[in-house]
Amino acid sequence: MNISDDAAARIGRAFARVGWTGLCIQGVLIILPLLMLGYMIFGKVAGVRAPLGLTEYMALTSLLILAFTTFWSFYYTRVARRLADPARRPRWDSLVKILWIGLWASCLGIAISLLSLFIEVTRLLILFLKTPQAGVPVMRTQLEAVSEWVSALDAVGLLAEVCTLAGEFLLLGLTLWLLSKITWEPDYQSAAMQATESRLHSA
Repeated sequence: MNISDDAAARIGRAFARVGWTGLCIQGVLIILPLLMLGYMIFGKVAGVRAPLGLTEYMALTSLLILAFTTFWSFYYTRVARRLADPARRPRWDSLVKILWIGLWASCLGIAISLLSLFIEVTRLLILFLKTPQAGVPVMRTQLEAVSEWVSALDAVGLLAEVCTLAGEFLLLGLTLWLLSKITWEPDYQSAAMQATESRLHSA
């Protein structure tokens, strides 16, 4: 399933556009919660520092997945360079595998972020419903009942999840567009038909 020069030029331009777009936007989205986390860790936020909970660990996991998908966006730009070089040009099936890795990574990040958001928003709703509706103090000085705290760490975790969702949905949409562009290529369709016929003959 080799790629012709004309198809490689078209697909290469698409890979380069998607890669640089995803890299720039996801880079900004991953830096924002890290800056807020660093601002809080280095003592700029007053009050007792709450320990990390389940949702905070899930937020960090989401950021790690976002970091991977940001790298994968950069990898798309390297694939575009390989497509321009006939000696290093990947095959059609290799391109599809690369795109499916990006799709599964984005779906995993979206699933973890949505689960974390659901858990954290439910916890905050229960906490607010248990308190007088005039408001709730957002800073506690007692070390007991950590689950009753509302701290800056909660806001940073929510920010991380929102940024992760935005970045993963972006890469998901761009990768689906790339995948559809590849599958509608006449060269890919003819190569796929030849591969199917050869498998049928061998069977």
